[in-house]
Amino acid sequence: MNKILTFIMAGGKGERLFPLTRERTKPATPFGGVYRIIDFTLSNCINSGLRKVCVLTQYKSSSLNHHLTMGWSILNSELGEYIDAVPAQQRISDTWYLGTADSIYQNLYLVIEETPDYVLILAGDHIYKMDYGQMLQFHRKRRADLTVAVVEAQKEEAHRLGILEVDRRMQVRGFQEKPKGPEGIFGRTDSVYASMGIYVFSREVLIEELAEDAARQNSEHDFGKNIIPQMVGKRKKIFAYNFKDPESNTPKYWRDVGDIDAYYEANMDLVRVTPEFNLYDKEWPIRTYQEQFPPAKTVWSGQENKRRIGQAINSLIASGCIISGGLVKNSILSPAVRINSFAEVYDSIIMEGAEIGRFAKIKRAIIDKNVRVSQDATIGYDPIEDRKRFTVSESGITVVGKGASV
Repeated sequence: MNKILTFIMAGGKGERLFPLTRERTKPATPFGGVYRIIDFTLSNCINSGLRKVCVLTQYKSSSLNHHLTMGWSILNSELGEYIDAVPAQQRISDTWYLGTADSIYQNLYLVIEETPDYVLILAGDHIYKMDYGQMLQFHRKRRADLTVAVVEAQKEEAHRLGILEVDRRMQVRGFQEKPKGPEGIFGRTDSVYASMGIYVFSREVLIEELAEDAARQNSEHDFGKNIIPQMVGKRKKIFAYNFKDPESNTPKYWRDVGDIDAYYEANMDLVRVTPEFNLYDKEWPIRTYQEQFPPAKTVWSGQENKRRIGQAINSLIASGCIISGGLVKNSILSPAVRINSFAEVYDSIIMEGAEIGRFAKIKRAIIDKNVRVSQDATIGYDPIEDRKRFTVSESGITVVGKGASV
């Protein structure tokens, strides 16, 4: 594994997650109460034994850089191990990153300096657990030029995904970006292979293909739109690695939390009695950085007032939270959240430092960091009124931006 260099692309704006990405890059967005989205990719790297990791940053990276410094400075540089934040530097031209492929091309000097046998390229904005060592072994056994990780998806979801066409040997024969009517998987016309945005390249092939793409003025410099079709056209050895459970033969958990509704649903899955994604797996721990907070606390028992009971039901409650006579149900509270007396929070995500005032009512909402919800406020009950003040998603999730007072 020490002959593998890993790049994590973490510079995206995440426009479909606005306003959560108004002041932070998408991979730095909080998730699951105590994590950032990028923690899942980084944890996969550490759990897979990868010790040379470059995190490519660009858009509003201050929050992400702080998180990496505080929570991920865990490797020994004397042993050649590192997780380094690599900002966009305009080393090759006066442009910032023009696409996913260009972000690697502008940092090829790192590949040349490190001389790895293989380069693993990851997205920093997906939720999943994956042993990259198994994919690398798949790549080596087939002596592939490029291996693309895929997950089986329903055909009706193809319009928002990158879809690979493969033969029975899992060799890639084509790629379509968000197609309307793609062909299905052999024997299963209702399913397709969707790209996970995870690539393993043999080093020399990567250098050659990126240089060729960079010379094309009409290219979008994107792995899916340009590099893969370019390589298929030259009959390069490209294989698809199917991310599935070998025992049940079913797709493993993978979520692209690229928009508000997908982000909300992935979070809400965590509060179910038996969630699809297990945060409590000791065999595959998810690391993060957490500040030192006191234990979570609930106060008021209803003895003086039957409605004044501090309680949380079917919820994730982080350290430092105080539920002071309010009700929290089917929700996620990040650290240092305060729920005041008689407040009601249902099916919502409340981020760090937010305070919910007395008698306030919140439902199907995302409340960003340090928001102050005033006494008697109502959020999530009237989409028409909410749209006048906040962002409301297609499915009706109300989002209150960071630091607001409402």
